[in-house]
Amino acid sequence: MAKVKIKQVKSSIKRIQNQKRTLEALGLRGIGKEVVHEATPNILGMIKKVQHLVSVTEA
Repeated sequence: MAKVKIKQVKSSIKRIQNQKRTLEALGLRGIGKEVVHEATPNILGMIKKVQHLVSVTEA
């Protein structure tokens, strides 16, 4: 399965609670932090919810 690298590029301050929880569930705790996940449908759906706050590349 493919892997994706997710980097938080914008702050979660003044965002709705669902988006903050999604970032935390992805393992992102602040601007500039990066995590690598498998490209499962669950993870891709979470990325889509916060796509305006993160950048995604293939790992």
